[in-house]
Amino acid sequence: MNNDNYAVIMAGGVGARFWPVSTTAYPKQFRDLLGSGESLIQTTFKRLQKLIPKENIYILTNTQYETLVQEQLPSVDQEQIVLEPAMRNTAPAVLVAALKISKRNKNAVMIMAPSDHWIENEDAFVSDISMALEACRIKERIVTLGIHPDFPNTGFGYIKYEEGKGPLHQVKDFTEKPDFNTARQFIKEGNYVWNAGIFIWNVSFILQSFSRNLPDMIQLLSSGNEVFNTPEEKIFINAEYGKAENISIDYGILEKEENVYVIQASFDWNDLGTWGSIYSEVEKDVNDNAVLNARVMALEATGNMISSSSNKVVVVDGLRDYIIIDEEEVLLLVPKFKEQEIKEIRKRVQSKFGDNLG
Repeated sequence: MNNDNYAVIMAGGVGARFWPVSTTAYPKQFRDLLGSGESLIQTTFKRLQKLIPKENIYILTNTQYETLVQEQLPSVDQEQIVLEPAMRNTAPAVLVAALKISKRNKNAVMIMAPSDHWIENEDAFVSDISMALEACRIKERIVTLGIHPDFPNTGFGYIKYEEGKGPLHQVKDFTEKPDFNTARQFIKEGNYVWNAGIFIWNVSFILQSFSRNLPDMIQLLSSGNEVFNTPEEKIFINAEYGKAENISIDYGILEKEENVYVIQASFDWNDLGTWGSIYSEVEKDVNDNAVLNARVMALEATGNMISSSSNKVVVVDGLRDYIIIDEEEVLLLVPKFKEQEIKEIRKRVQSKFGDNLG
């Protein structure tokens, strides 16, 4: 295992489309959504340990999730937990992590990975990431992993690439969540992949990229170099982080750089972004109902996603292709085709019944 390899796990999101199981107080990355016995962040951490020393894995999360990270990843030192005191999207968080890592190791090569993805073939994942790490070790560039699109999904971003001879293809364009007709055209053209949100770079190159593309941000946050990786770091972050621009790494860096390449992933991948994505991963009963933590009696009911917080007996009669979630104070029944609307439904429930329900 190469000690120059580092990882940054992005774990600050709320996962609103998984409401009411995923809430602001207890979001989806800290939950065992698939009934595997581990939360998503625990699975991600264990997967990355196959090629990254555990002391080189950083967790980027919101201040309010510090206790959850400590409870679920007890082997992680406090210095490896980067707490965001304000929501400023991914670019400032990645920059802080890069500055911390650069101070430890100027030769570091980093992977930025979401905390809530499901990857079936972990050996293939390790092989693909190892290839990307080596590509960034020998040349200054950004490498991302793309997923072969098997249908025109409008909930994913797309990457257009230029065909190349080897496994690395130069990225031509990023498109964020196209409409159905556009997504269908992308698949027809053949040189598009889904954006998995996994990025690899060497630390010196990403800091140079911030200097080129987000100079105000790096000037602001690099002023804390002296205190990074010390007890005073938290004081600096709390005072200065909120002043950073609210922008994603995609818009702030990736779409502005020329040396960006994509490797088409060889592993099965699910971003677990909606209840429908959970349905696709969970075993089905004879009526094609996916059931989590419930005892179900299905009467002329098929194709439903059913989840309970307490192994409750759930009787479903005459429903087809519904999302049925029983979680403490909330019972949700929504047709599957409206799964993208759950985020907005959550907001409306909070507005009417109180923020504590979101």
